[in-house]
Amino acid sequence: MSYDAVVIGAGHNGLAAAIRLAEKGWSVAVVEGKETAGGAVKTQELTLPGFRHDLCAMNLSMFAGSGFFAAHKQALLDQGLGFMPAQNCFASVFRDGTYLGVSTSLDKTAAGIAALSPADAQAWRDLVQRFGLDAPHIFALLGSPMPSIAAAKVVWNAWRQRGTAWLFETLRLYLASPRDFLDARFTHRKVKTMMAAWGLHLDFPPDVGGGALFPYLECMVNQTFGMVIGKGGADTIVNAMTGALKTRGAALILAAPVARIDVTSGRATGVTLADGRRLEARRAVIANVHPKLVFGSLVASDPSRRTFEHNVSAIRAGPGTMMIHLALDASPDWSAGAALKDFAYVHVAPDLEMMSRVYSEASDGLLPIEPALVVGQPTAIDPSRAPEGKHVLWVQVRVLPAEIRGDAKGEIVATNWDDAKEAYAERVLDILERYAPGVRRLVLARSVWSPLDLERENPNLIGGDNLSGSHHLDQNFFLRPVAGHSRYNTPVKGLYLCGASTWPGAGTGAGSGFMLAKMLAG
Repeated sequence: MSYDAVVIGAGHNGLAAAIRLAEKGWSVAVVEGKETAGGAVKTQELTLPGFRHDLCAMNLSMFAGSGFFAAHKQALLDQGLGFMPAQNCFASVFRDGTYLGVSTSLDKTAAGIAALSPADAQAWRDLVQRFGLDAPHIFALLGSPMPSIAAAKVVWNAWRQRGTAWLFETLRLYLASPRDFLDARFTHRKVKTMMAAWGLHLDFPPDVGGGALFPYLECMVNQTFGMVIGKGGADTIVNAMTGALKTRGAALILAAPVARIDVTSGRATGVTLADGRRLEARRAVIANVHPKLVFGSLVASDPSRRTFEHNVSAIRAGPGTMMIHLALDASPDWSAGAALKDFAYVHVAPDLEMMSRVYSEASDGLLPIEPALVVGQPTAIDPSRAPEGKHVLWVQVRVLPAEIRGDAKGEIVATNWDDAKEAYAERVLDILERYAPGVRRLVLARSVWSPLDLERENPNLIGGDNLSGSHHLDQNFFLRPVAGHSRYNTPVKGLYLCGASTWPGAGTGAGSGFMLAKMLAG
């Protein structure tokens, strides 16, 4: 079979690229090794019948606000895409039995902060106002190839509208650590802790440079626009995208692992599947696959690409992640207050010190004494995900070592994840029990996914790294995935990369697939 483009990997970035190319008249085939599309965006009955769990990604706010969704909104809605908005977006619980949260009501959020510090409440309002002016420029930059004339125009227009002082202040934002950014604006530790927790969603503890942007954006986006999850599950976006793809005449070939990318005279000419079938690609092969897998197994090594292949092999993973999915008899009773039942996310990361400590322990190969927990409560927003009166809990454990060297607490002796994961899950539940007493009694069933399990499910998540590569400054912006190849190209003509390992990085925004397809076909 012959196509204009063959896309490897039916994650949301690969699907976004395929839809855009098909809309522009390209003949496209998407091949996926798994039996279902979605990559890290999947919803499955992992515990009991009727309990639908988002395996990895839950928050779809980035997708809802993406350029891809804006360009293809009606086509996706026609295929059944549905969002469920959360008015109470996220909160952090603290050791003294209190919490602080962000809701879409500015007055409500500010009142919670004012109870701690009136000055910080005003600083929050000031930051929200600044965000209204920042957002068009920041999101335009995140939605531009890096580097590109489009990105340069964004900076130029921002300078003309906001001036030199704003430009330097924004540069400081991009370079600052979470602690430095927050210390400059807020005084109360709980306010800073609530915001800094977002840094650990990537791989930014409080004192790593370049980590301020994500807490700023997440806090302000949630305050201004709210959070959305998928109606019935995060896979609503994947179902809609595969439906839209098929209506455009593209092929979606599932359960078809790729054995190799065929290269002739330095150009990618197609792919050979594990069952021997060959798909010819007349114009492009797009790999929605981690570069280490592309140039570690799918493309034969070549001395002419020695420097590039070395740089790819040196891509540093972010820390590992564990997912714990719980089927519950009722929603958790948070000791900090019944109002927490209504929040989409509850962060159990009670102070900056533990955020720094957990990152250091995981980086040293140790099972952390006290990991950070992102507790998703999707049935608080979308009751359809569980039988009537029941709930699901989505617990993301951050951050963990890919390979275990020891246990910082000195309790778990296993040094491989298959033997250690259940014991470590018990530690996580012990922590959760401290903040939501009685939650253990509510558990009807659980499904524990170690970093190794996540990599087995999705090989792109190397070492359980759901970021497909650290987002520290030396691997971000025009250095992602490697210097000189941030515009999705590779030394192999006609072979392109997209996905979380490429600019603009991890998340559900479909940015790299959409931008690549626009660069190829307009």
